[in-house]
Amino acid sequence: MSPIDRPTSDSAAVGALGRDASPTGRMLRLAWSRPSFKVGLIVFSTLLLAALVYPEISGIDPTKMNYRARLVPPIFLGDWTWAHPLGTDQLGRDVFVRCLVGLRYSVLIGLTTVLLMFVVGCGLGLVSGFKGGWIDTAIMRLTDAQLSIPMIILAISILGVSRPTVPAIILVLGLSGWPLYARVARSVTLAERGKEYIRGERVLGASDWRIMLLFVAPAVLPPIAFVAVLDVARMMIFESILGFLGLGVQPPTPTFGNIIADGRKYLINAWWIATMPGLFLLVTLTSLNLMGSAMESARNKVLKGGA
Repeated sequence: MSPIDRPTSDSAAVGALGRDASPTGRMLRLAWSRPSFKVGLIVFSTLLLAALVYPEISGIDPTKMNYRARLVPPIFLGDWTWAHPLGTDQLGRDVFVRCLVGLRYSVLIGLTTVLLMFVVGCGLGLVSGFKGGWIDTAIMRLTDAQLSIPMIILAISILGVSRPTVPAIILVLGLSGWPLYARVARSVTLAERGKEYIRGERVLGASDWRIMLLFVAPAVLPPIAFVAVLDVARMMIFESILGFLGLGVQPPTPTFGNIIADGRKYLINAWWIATMPGLFLLVTLTSLNLMGSAMESARNKVLKGGA
């Protein structure tokens, strides 16, 4: 474990969380006490804020071409003017603004895809683990069948014969990645459904749906939370791969994948076109991984503490 991931006192942090808090609340508070989580959150929030604000206040159109300003180098290679801080591409478009707009789409697709995977996977996993019997068997066989097909291959196959719009990309990736959430939700549900408080709710007349939604679902959140954060980074990678292959969001809308694909022809004399979006993607993914790793460590620490 690196120094940035090592809390000053895990035992003291767990004790300070309070035994009356929910497992999810204790996990989040302990994760927040870790420097790596704070660093990741600050970096990710800063990038996202810049992506939302700067293209609007700058007034620069990321799709507008200006041949008189084509292949302008970044400020640290040129005349140190801020007109185009990260240079321009082969059509004279501002690389910095294009990267920020690309970050918008990448984060949007990543977050929405994970939300879809979470809803579908956890819903099926809860029903599978709580109901059991033929319902459990059918859902698990569907999960096994889905897992046998690599996500990227399925996405390429579907998007290759259809128009790759943002909703289509989200739907394809979301419906390809739900099995992991279903398996985790099922395993937690199997462990929870035999506990005394569940039996007590049944004696009091609570329906299965009420028990699943109000009592079992909150127990599913801690093991799913850090998986979801890491999956946002994974979906951003998949979106960039699809864009690089021409199966993502279509030009002239800039995304990391299609910017890098356009810039690969100019790696020798204009390397910044492809390098800058790659750096943006790298920093964003690193920040998400820092948060996800801190949440995983916090969850393990809470479980060891008897939470």
